[in-house]
Amino acid sequence: MRAMKHRIGGGACASGRRRSEGAGFSLIELMVVLVIMGLLTGLVGPRLFGRVDSSKVKAADTQVKMLKGALQTYRLDVGQYPTTAEGLAALMNPPPEAADYWDGPYLEDELPLDPWRTPYVYKFPADNLQGFALYSLGADSAEGGEGINAEVGFLADN
Repeated sequence: MRAMKHRIGGGACASGRRRSEGAGFSLIELMVVLVIMGLLTGLVGPRLFGRVDSSKVKAADTQVKMLKGALQTYRLDVGQYPTTAEGLAALMNPPPEAADYWDGPYLEDELPLDPWRTPYVYKFPADNLQGFALYSLGADSAEGGEGINAEVGFLADN
């Protein structure tokens, strides 16, 4: 029997071309891929960013409801909601007037900022069903606005 010898690397293929030729992408192929990716980004990107905005509104609403629950527990222990001056910080540290009845902290973590990284607005008393105003100013961090710029939470009736 005759032994077969194999050459490794650098040999010619059956077609006569070397293996290193054609092992990559041409400039035209790369350009086509980049154009397709650009079109997809242009079509899908705006939809994704719209969902990010609406998810921030939902997150703010959820945080307001969580803070409302903490405020209600505070009220059960102390007998009233924190004043506007005491603010939401009273949920984490007892105000001097409430130290005897305070059984907090009423939040597991630090006091959250809204999804746009601004503090929640808290006012007590307020003329609404809750008796307090607790809300996020929205994406523009200013009073008023529509859509994602609107306040989220429990506002005082005017």
